[in-house]
Amino acid sequence: MPAQAFLLAAGFGTRLRPLTLHRPKPLVPVCGVPMLDYALALAHLHGAEEVVVNAHYLPEQIQAWAAEHHQPVHVHVEAPEILGTGGGLKAVQALLDERFVVVNGDILCDVDLASLMEHLDQADASMALRTLAPDERYGSLTIDQDSTVVDLVGLATAEPNGEVDSSRHFTGVHALRREALDRVPEGFACIIRTAYCTMVPEKRVRGIPHDGTWFDVGTPQAYLQANLMAVRGELPLPLDPHTRAHVWLGAGSTLERDGATLIGPLWLGQDVILGAGAVLGPDVVLGDRAVIGQGVKLQKSVVWDGAELAAGADLENAIVYDGGTLGLGL
Repeated sequence: MPAQAFLLAAGFGTRLRPLTLHRPKPLVPVCGVPMLDYALALAHLHGAEEVVVNAHYLPEQIQAWAAEHHQPVHVHVEAPEILGTGGGLKAVQALLDERFVVVNGDILCDVDLASLMEHLDQADASMALRTLAPDERYGSLTIDQDSTVVDLVGLATAEPNGEVDSSRHFTGVHALRREALDRVPEGFACIIRTAYCTMVPEKRVRGIPHDGTWFDVGTPQAYLQANLMAVRGELPLPLDPHTRAHVWLGAGSTLERDGATLIGPLWLGQDVILGAGAVLGPDVVLGDRAVIGQGVKLQKSVVWDGAELAAGADLENAIVYDGGTLGLGL
């Protein structure tokens, strides 16, 4: 079982703007729960008692998040420059165990981290690989019959043993031996273009198929989709967001509350103010302390903590965030 996990949380979240203008992408909530909470729950589920998180963009928010958790969460702030997926690991090499797992803080998944660690008995790294969908543009990796990575999206290759499979892509979740970081230079560096490009020709990397949950919350459209899937119970997660709701309604359920009509599936946070005559749902997430004006109509939408909707607003396929309202017209 892994004893330690490294959560990547330093990025700028550019593709998710404008939702990330005022908060780091890993702290954007899905069904009222910051995405970093899901990554942390996954690490704990697989035995990771110590967690290291890197931060760069709005690092004080990552530090505040870490302070809320009882189990040790060490935050390493990358300053003055961001260090990348390799440089961030290199900077904390002395803090890492002999073996550790790496999880992107902005990916929702249920990858078996313990299984990845077990494959380090025969390799220096093991990568969780997911089958490419027909419309996806991720670079494909090739593994041979021994699950050895023999083609790293064209960046590095090795002679395969037997039949090969090129149908999968890297999920961003992997396990490493600490000594693999000796291959990474100081400063900004990509872990793939440094360590992995030298390990693949030596056949020191395993590719482990993952056929469970994996969701890249990379764009506002994907973000809204993740929330709607989560509130419907269609997105298996390592942490059940419904346990953190003040009110959760399943599909087909209706509740009258404070003069408002709530239609499931719906997730309602703590201390939400509901205006009389509001009709909310189906497929709605209302964060803690959200303020909903009188007569509001809302469906297939997400309202963040503390956000406000003026009386009479009529929204569908929208995100009400800390910078305004984003209509997606889906």
